[in-house]
Amino acid sequence: MNIRDMRIQMGDTQSEFADRYNIPFRTIQNWENGVRKPPEYIMELLEQRIRADLINRRTFVLPVYDPHKRDLPNRRDYVGALSWLKALCECLGDSVVFALDEALMCQGNFGGHSDEFLVWVYGDDALAGYNGVVVLGNKISPHNIKEKNGVRYTDFNRTISDAFANEAILDMQGITEAISHYYYTNGDSLDGISIAPEYQERFDKLAAEAIEYYSE
Repeated sequence: MNIRDMRIQMGDTQSEFADRYNIPFRTIQNWENGVRKPPEYIMELLEQRIRADLINRRTFVLPVYDPHKRDLPNRRDYVGALSWLKALCECLGDSVVFALDEALMCQGNFGGHSDEFLVWVYGDDALAGYNGVVVLGNKISPHNIKEKNGVRYTDFNRTISDAFANEAILDMQGITEAISHYYYTNGDSLDGISIAPEYQERFDKLAAEAIEYYSE
């Protein structure tokens, strides 16, 4: 697979592809036009990233309530986020991996909302047969998965990347609070957080806002 084929599979323009993988726009042009040839190791790394990104698709439309779908346990009926998430696992299956706000709840970085409707997960497409479930992707690397009391969820770094990938449709309150909580419980430091290059600039801006807002 060449660079142009990879870009077309992602549905990106040259500029979008360059931004997504933090590669200079002119370099992409030169590779596609045959002016220069990308190193073999770069091609291998890009193919791995693109395969993962194609599997873990981005979500553009949020679900609305559908009376024909099955309902999940109501968040307000449970004391504590973890008890609610365990009830969700009983419906969705133990193989489900919680993402975004639900992952933040597992991590202890966000309490969630009492009227929670959306549930973000990695898993089989059949999970979307429940009201409120948003399937971010069908597969995720075991290296990005944590587990607590039988509940599986994305680690903090992956959760942040997922938030920026879906920022256009996501209420960023949870991730903002989580970054602030991480900072103040980690000795006023963001050490340990690793961000994909394409999201670094946006992360730096959000982190600065979170630290300033929650320090007031």
